[in-house]
This record gives sequence, structure tokens and C-alpha cells, in this order.
Amino acid sequence: MKLIDKVRREIRRRNYSYSTEKHYCRWIIRFIRFHQLNHPENLKEKDIVNFLNHLALSRNVAASTQNQALCAIVFLYKEVLKSPVGDLDNLKRAKKPKHLPTVMSKNEVAALLRHMDGVPHVVCSLLYGSGLRISEALRLRVQDIDFDYRQIIVRSGKGKKDRVTMLPEKLGGVLKHQIQKVKNLHQQDLAKGYGKTMLPNALSRKYPDAGTQLAWQYLFPARTLRKDPRSGVRHRYHISPKNIQRAVKKAAREANITKKVSPHTLRHSFATHPVRN
Repeated sequence: MKLIDKVRREIRRRNYSYSTEKHYCRWIIRFIRFHQLNHPENLKEKDIVNFLNHLALSRNVAASTQNQALCAIVFLYKEVLKSPVGDLDNLKRAKKPKHLPTVMSKNEVAALLRHMDGVPHVVCSLLYGSGLRISEALRLRVQDIDFDYRQIIVRSGKGKKDRVTMLPEKLGGVLKHQIQKVKNLHQQDLAKGYGKTMLPNALSRKYPDAGTQLAWQYLFPARTLRKDPRSGVRHRYHISPKNIQRAVKKAAREANITKKVSPHTLRHSFATHPVRN
């Protein structure tokens, strides 16, 4: 078995996301190419340091990018080659710039949302009203919305931790309407022989039919079906974060907001406004 196939096998065995799989494999390939295709078993700690220093000093990558490359290489040695990396004493860390988070006023948030409609408006209302990250909002399933207790269950958030956050009363009716749209779309997919969504590996094995249930469908499904690169099954994934990012930038221009605004700005604003009150 090829080395990169072994990496994929270990990543999938741990239920890491497909995005993590892509990034880890890409960095491992770059690491090997940097050392003229030498097998990692023949490379030492100093070779790892040289590669990471090259990224920081010659390629001028961001600190987060360097850390991602380091995590990929550590995973390779620890989990695949079973040879944990030792001390990286001479590693030159890329400097992480310190930026104060952008926070909008209540009037600016209201103006931004007035210039949005459809799904982007619902998603951004959730970011501001519930303090969700954009990835958390888009990964929500129908069953994660609890109308009785007016709460939202966030599964596998940052740090792979579950948590509960508030469901704003104003969004109750909007989300019920969104779930009805998901139900209609799901019934159409089932009628065409599709309608099975992605589940965590353990659940898909334990409950093989759960993926066809409405409760597991994404709250904000994409318009088109796509093929799962791992299983080959065609399913309806959630919408892309880029759609929301573009909508926010467009709304900010139309609302004449001069601050640098992104979906994450709404989460910062959610956290700041109650403190100021």
C-alpha cells in the first residue's frame, strides 16, 4: 500500500473530516517533494525543521498555515510511521499577527441584514442571534433545532465538542419554514432514488438507513447533488460557506458599512453587544 493511502486510511479510521484529509495529504506530499522524494522514514527531525522553516521564512506563510503543515507531519510520523517526532528546537515559528476583532453596532447589523434575503439572511441571523460559527451553522441538521426548549444543539464544534446555544424567538417561524422546504426537497430526492445524506462513520454502520431520514438532512442543503469522494454515493451536501461570505460582502457594500465585515463578524457582535448592555 502506498504511503499516502496509509495516511488516508488512518485519517478515515479516526473520522476526521474530508477537508482535514485533503489538507494533511497535500502537506505530506509537499514535505516529501521538498526532500527530493526521499521516504519520510529516511528523514530526521532536522529535515522536518528545514521544511517548516522554509515555509515560514522563504514562502512567508501565515502562522496558522505553518501549524497545519506541522500537524500533518506529526500525524504522519506518529500515527502512520509509528515514529513520533521529537523536539523541534530550531523551528522558526511564523509570527501570528494580533488583530482586534471587528464588531458592528446594532444599527450596522440591522442594516446588513436588511440588505440580505433568502438562505443567506437566515444563516446570518443565526450567526448573530445564536453566536454560531459559519461552519457550525451550515453543518446543522434538522434534528439539531429544538423548538420546545428554544435551543440549538451544535455538534462537533471547535475542539470536537458538542454544546447548546440559544434559539432566538424571532427565528422560530423562519426555521420552521426552512425545515418545510428541506422536507419538500428531501421527498423529491427520495422519489428520484437519492436522499441519503452523509453520517459520521460509526452512525452509518450502526444505523444504515438513518441517512434517508428527514432528521439527519442538512438544514441548509445545497441546490445540487454531489458525489461523496470517499464512498461515491451521490447526496445533497450543505451550501458552501463562500455563498454566505459573498452575500455578506455584497450586503455590507449596499449598506455603506465601511468596516471589514465577514460572517464571523456577526459572531463577535453577538458576544459583544450583551456585554455592553
